[in-house]
Amino acid sequence: MSKGLVLTGGGARAAYQVGVLKGIARILPRSVYNPFPIICGTSAGAINALSIAGRAGPFRLRTSKLERIWNELTPADVYRTDPRGVLKNTFHVLASFVHSGYGIGKPISLLDNSPLRKMMDNYVKFDYLDTAISNGELEAIAVTAMSYASGQSVTFYQGNEKIAPWNRSRRRGEKIELSIDHLMASTAIPGLFPAVQIERDYFGDGAVRQLKPISPALHMGANKLLIIGVSDNAGRSPRVNGMEHSPSTAQIVGHMFNSAFIDAVESDLETLHNINRLASALPQSLREKNNITDLNPIDVLAISPTESIDSIAQEHLHELPRSLRLFLSLTGATAQGGGSSAASYLLFEPGFCRKLIDMGMRDALAKETDIKEFFEL
Repeated sequence: MSKGLVLTGGGARAAYQVGVLKGIARILPRSVYNPFPIICGTSAGAINALSIAGRAGPFRLRTSKLERIWNELTPADVYRTDPRGVLKNTFHVLASFVHSGYGIGKPISLLDNSPLRKMMDNYVKFDYLDTAISNGELEAIAVTAMSYASGQSVTFYQGNEKIAPWNRSRRRGEKIELSIDHLMASTAIPGLFPAVQIERDYFGDGAVRQLKPISPALHMGANKLLIIGVSDNAGRSPRVNGMEHSPSTAQIVGHMFNSAFIDAVESDLETLHNINRLASALPQSLREKNNITDLNPIDVLAISPTESIDSIAQEHLHELPRSLRLFLSLTGATAQGGGSSAASYLLFEPGFCRKLIDMGMRDALAKETDIKEFFEL
C-alpha cells in the first residue's frame, strides 16, 4: 500500500509539522530512509515537503536538519524586515489601488520574501528528486499553487511514469520538473508575498481555492494517508460569548487566513470519513454490480495541534521586528485586537517555532500506537 504524507499550509504554524515529523522519526526504526513514497505540500507545508523529499539520508537525519532550520529561523530569513523595505512595499501596494497599471511588469506585495527564496534554493536539492524517484525511494512529490489566470488549484508534481495528469473541477495536476519557482509560488500568500511567474502564468499561495487538499495524494496513488494540519480546533472549546468590540482588520484577515489554510482541510477530512463509512458498508458484490469498484476505504491518520496556537502566538508577538510590530499593531493584530491568529502566520521567531515543534513532538508521541499501526510496525 502506498503511504502518502499531506502537509497543509499555515505560514509559521508549519513549525508544528516539523515536530510531528520528528516524533514519527523517533518512533520508526533508524534505518528508514523515506517512509512516505508520496509527499504533498501546500504553502508552508510545501517547504517541509520538499525539505524532506529533496534531501538524501535516513528519515531521522532529514527531520533533524529540518528542525535545525526552524529552530534558528527569524523573520529576516523569510522576508525583509527593515523599516525602509516594509514602508516601500506598503507604498507600492497603496499606489496600486489608485493606479491600475502601477503593478504591471513586477508583482507587488507588502513583504519581500527574497530571503526565503535564497535560503530554500540553497537547502533543497531539487536534482535529488529524480534520483529518489529513479531508485524507487519516492513515487511522487507535489506542491500546489493557485493560478491567477484561471483561478484553478494547480498541483505541480514530479513522479514516476505511472502517474497521469488529471483535470477536475477547479483543480488539475500537471507533471513537471519541480524548481524553486514552484515552491515560492505555493508559499506566495496573496497581498503579503509577490506572485510568481511560471511560464506565461502567475501563481499564488496554494491554500487559496484549494477545495480538495487531500485529493492530489489520492490522484497520485496513495491509499494510506497521514495528514499533519495546523488547526487547533480539536484542542479547544469554541467561544459562546459575544465580542466586546467590532472586529479589527487583523481579526478579519485572521479568519480569511484560517478559511484558506484550515477550513478546507477539515471539510475535506470530514468528507473522506463519510466516504469511508459508505465504502465500508457496501459489500463487494454491490460495488461490482454498480460499477463502483474503485470506491475503497482510505486509511487516514490525522494529527493536529492539541493546544491553542493563537494563545502561544500572543506570548511571542513582542519578539517580532519593530517595523512589523508597528504594522500589526495598527491593524489590530494584538491580544486586545483579537488578531493574534493573523500574526501567528508571520511569527517566524525561534521562541514561537520551538514551542510549536515541541508540541508537535508531544502530539506525535502521544499517538505512538496509532503511528505504529499506520506503518504496520
